[in-house]
Amino acid sequence: MRLLLVEDDAPLASGLAATLRLGGYAVDTVTTLADARAAVAAHRFDAAILDLNLPDGDGLALLRAWRNQRVRLPVLILSARDAIEDRVGGLDLGADDYLTKPFDLPELEARLRVLIRRNQGGWDRSLVEVGPLSVDTAARRATLNGIDMGLTAREFALLRMLAMRAGQIQPKEALMARLSDFEQDMSPNALDILVHRLRKKLADSGLAIRTLRGLGYLLEEEARS
Repeated sequence: MRLLLVEDDAPLASGLAATLRLGGYAVDTVTTLADARAAVAAHRFDAAILDLNLPDGDGLALLRAWRNQRVRLPVLILSARDAIEDRVGGLDLGADDYLTKPFDLPELEARLRVLIRRNQGGWDRSLVEVGPLSVDTAARRATLNGIDMGLTAREFALLRMLAMRAGQIQPKEALMARLSDFEQDMSPNALDILVHRLRKKLADSGLAIRTLRGLGYLLEEEARS
């Protein structure tokens, strides 16, 4: 999952991005409306977290422009503006949710999961089970037969994406795009290394990550002899 964070408060943006990355998200941070427009024009995001008071204008103007352009990006407004007219105005302009500062991180993450799940028709479920594998997005934990797999943030993010669509081919390009952010691109070699690590951790579990040459990867239960 790739998120766009539009926030000009550097300490807040840094801390929030770091926390979300620990949860397996790729997070791109920008500080202005202009940079947010450019980012959305150039990249695909699963959701945006949008502050309203930005150096070059009001975030509501950006939201209005996105909706007028039929940009379907889910948007969570995160703002210190807590007046009822601001909240109603943001939602009426097409925001999917509105959260005021200060906020609790668990609530922010839960709201993100809900709006991404709603936008993708239930694809981003909080708990996914494939055979002995359980992937819990809310707890940021993957287990095999109830035992924690000890995954890194990126390993968890990749396994979650494969598990969400177990039995379906996941194109390499789509996986790389969702695992990349402005700070660190995901290269084909880096993706292959992640897959290799996951395969080792799934060994003898009855699950396998298959490579379909020229197409991508697929997580499936192995056939029993």
